[in-house]
Amino acid sequence: MAHRALLVEDDNAIATVIRAALEDEGFEIDSTDTVAGRDAALAANDYGVMLTDVMLLDGDGIETLGEVRDAYPDMPVIILSAQNTLDTAVRATDRGAFEYFPKPFDLDDLVRATRQAVESRKTGLSGDEDPGQGLPLIGRSQAMQDVYRLITRVLHNDLTVLVLGESGTGKELVAEAIHNLGSRKNGPFVAVNTAAIPRELIESELFGHEKGAFTGATARSIGKFEQAHGGTLFLDEIGDMPAEAQTRLLRALQSGRIRRVGGSDEIEVDVRIIAATNRDLMPLIAAGEFREDLYYRLNVVPIKLPPLRDREGDVPPLALHFLARAASEGLPKRSLSEEAAQLLSQQPWRGNVRELQNLVYRAALLSRDDVIDADCIRSLLDTAPDAQPGPASGDIAEAVTHWLEQRNFTEGTLYHDALAELERPVFRHALARTGGNQLKAANLLGINRNTLRKRLSELDIDPESFSR
Repeated sequence: MAHRALLVEDDNAIATVIRAALEDEGFEIDSTDTVAGRDAALAANDYGVMLTDVMLLDGDGIETLGEVRDAYPDMPVIILSAQNTLDTAVRATDRGAFEYFPKPFDLDDLVRATRQAVESRKTGLSGDEDPGQGLPLIGRSQAMQDVYRLITRVLHNDLTVLVLGESGTGKELVAEAIHNLGSRKNGPFVAVNTAAIPRELIESELFGHEKGAFTGATARSIGKFEQAHGGTLFLDEIGDMPAEAQTRLLRALQSGRIRRVGGSDEIEVDVRIIAATNRDLMPLIAAGEFREDLYYRLNVVPIKLPPLRDREGDVPPLALHFLARAASEGLPKRSLSEEAAQLLSQQPWRGNVRELQNLVYRAALLSRDDVIDADCIRSLLDTAPDAQPGPASGDIAEAVTHWLEQRNFTEGTLYHDALAELERPVFRHALARTGGNQLKAANLLGINRNTLRKRLSELDIDPESFSR
């Protein structure tokens, strides 16, 4: 039955909301809260789609998903999870889930995906191995959930990916995750920082050169494209690539062939391209500094990494991760006090994750106690250089202008992204002044409570964290 759905969810409140929304759309819903109940329902009925939580009363909904997909290959499965990690997203995708929704999710999006699942009747299972061990990306904020979902969409295809984000947000980690978890994981991963190569050498670095091609070319050299054959080539800081190299790169992307500098033979290469930049490429295109056709060739799947200041709640787990890594590299084993974690969470982190990592390493080295306290963190923050000093003037227009100039906005996102960035401190200030009371905060802001709740959800702001 195309419009009959099985809901496997052990949170009664969430199950009630989902059931009501799907019934309004014409679905007939059966529900259970256990793996055993799921299996019994599947054996007795024919469902157009199944929606299941991960952690159920008697087991893991993902671990047994492979068995379900084997037994019912025509039934799409939608995973719901409060375990909002890249590991969970990848496990769900690799076990054949039609879609993955981290909690809290947008109910309209879930209803839309459920209807699409019924209409598509997707089949197939990509594997039952668990590729989530040692994943490089950490964070359970809604901003990172969006990144995880995009990563899972590109794992098993060769679409070109353009990773956007400020310096220090972890763009290379995204590229590594796509490679190591995807279909090319057995091939080489070759990374090249195009901004660090002298202009006269960049074509040789990318495409290689023949002996005698130029002064100093005493032997044939294999370029990055050939080195990455069968795997992934990561082109970092692509916005700084010289114009002449852009032309040859575009030709290579279009044809799948390269020619070494000084050579006459074309060489076929099989590489997946992932590029990254911390710059807004559209002004560069307008100024004639970056080829528009290359931009659209690279920007097939854009993944925008959020700055750390927008990743609500991610700083403490990141800090603990870096402390564990520091200990594995020979630094003293440390833990973090609650006050220290709170202090870290309040910082702007203009250098993003890289800045946080550096500070945590220094704290592990310099702390006199096994537990790093707030005083230690405060002393390190006092001596840390300001990565991006703002204008001395107190004029808000000048401050906003400076702030905009430091950000990387892609085409079509400037207005909405900038407003979201500017709204966030306003809402946080209102909640702080009212002790997290949403009604009082709404009155202070001059908006109704429903609008406030909607925007808090969209901006990933937890009002409970402001409660007195």
